Amino acid sequence: MKPIWIVDDDQSIRFVLEKALLRENLPTRSFTHPQDVLRALADTPESEGPQILVSDIRMPGGSGLDLLEKVKERLPGLPVIIMTAFSDLDSAVSAFQGGAFEYLPKPFDLPKAVELIRRAVEESQREEVAEERMSAVPEMLGQAPAMQDVFRAIGRLSQSQVTVLITGESGSGKELVARALHKHSPRGNGPFVAINTAAIPKDLLESELFGHERGAFTGAQTMRRGRFEQADGGTLFLDEIGDMPFDLQTRLLRVLSDGHFYRVGGHSAVRANVRVIAATHQNLEQRVKEGVFREDLFHRLNVIRLRLPALRERREDVPMLTRFFLQQSARQLGVEPKRISEPALKLLGSFDFPGNVRQLENLCHWLTVMAPAQVIEVKDLPPEVLGSVATAQSGADDPVGAAFPAPVAGALPAAAVVPVAAAPAGLNGVAALADAGGLTWEQGLQAEALALLENGRTDVWDVLTRRFETRLIQTALGNTRGRRIEAAHKLGIGRNTITRKIQELGLE
Repeated sequence: MKPIWIVDDDQSIRFVLEKALLRENLPTRSFTHPQDVLRALADTPESEGPQILVSDIRMPGGSGLDLLEKVKERLPGLPVIIMTAFSDLDSAVSAFQGGAFEYLPKPFDLPKAVELIRRAVEESQREEVAEERMSAVPEMLGQAPAMQDVFRAIGRLSQSQVTVLITGESGSGKELVARALHKHSPRGNGPFVAINTAAIPKDLLESELFGHERGAFTGAQTMRRGRFEQADGGTLFLDEIGDMPFDLQTRLLRVLSDGHFYRVGGHSAVRANVRVIAATHQNLEQRVKEGVFREDLFHRLNVIRLRLPALRERREDVPMLTRFFLQQSARQLGVEPKRISEPALKLLGSFDFPGNVRQLENLCHWLTVMAPAQVIEVKDLPPEVLGSVATAQSGADDPVGAAFPAPVAGALPAAAVVPVAAAPAGLNGVAALADAGGLTWEQGLQAEALALLENGRTDVWDVLTRRFETRLIQTALGNTRGRRIEAAHKLGIGRNTITRKIQELGLE
């Protein structure tokens, strides 16, 4: 790990922190003056620079606030902790608002100081891992014609700073498109700030967007910069813009018109040089007709509209995305990547994915954790995929495929299900179910049992019971993140029972 840099003109402070951090196996490097830090930064490769910086606020050789500003210019992602006497608390808070990770008032409690530094180290390491993953991962994947159209549009807009409205269903990747538009624009070196306007309560959204002055409302103990100020020189992504409260739409329109706004409780106009990209899954024209979205704001946002296709409109991309997400999940979990069989891929390709690409990504993460073997078969797919399949197009040698057939054109609605007992004479029960329409999981179990019985199996009870118990325990452990006692409690069985079953079923 890279060292923690400490800068303070007080030798006793440096000594105490060095010894405390050494006991925690955290390497340190100390400085007396801010200028020493700046010279060291200039002479040290970034890979050998500080993990975090802990600086006093007032030193004979310069100000900690000035040092913070200069360090942030060179290393914007470096966590900086400002140390200050109680009389300097206002300055420390200002530093915090300006980019410091946290402030540490003097005299400080040593264990709490070490805890704060460790928290900053963990945050720094998380950011490093995230940056490494981002650099290794392609921005977007897609071979379908609809996605190629999106890629071409991003290319055409790469040198433009025009406002873009991205439409598409939830989970289809609208933020990825916004990030790509930012990255390939002249503002690519500036900040990218995203906010989901539907996820923040109405009474807090104004402050989130525009910031607030100290004392603007109860709890506003310091001045806070809003997202517009944070995105200055870069891009602000407003997700789910269709859900923005009507009164805030007026303020947003004004910012888009002249680039000026007021913080909550403020009296001085603030100017932000920001490119706005908005996204929504709603029909904004309809929202305008209903009177819940301003028509003038709609026209201001709707300069260039980019429609992102749903995953069911680009089914040819499902195999590539599935393999990519399985690789990605394996890297995140530190395990060997799993492979997926062609029948399982075919079944995934027939699934509608109401949650789009995000749902497929989560499904691949689930498979990486829950699938028992290295090769994912049809029977390993999660219940929502197997249970949603409507009609039969399964192989005769795959009883699981027979129980949960893949959809075909002309499928009847689920209401047309025919029980096994009611199957017409001369028809195989599985085929009757398949021809009739959708399956509940009980009917799927009936169909699978029938398929096994007709194949002459004499161990049907053991086979199906083992599969049932395996899937049930895997699902419970997935729900409790591997906590066996909690899983047993939720299943209504004893702790010893679930331990024994895990051993018997080979789920260790």
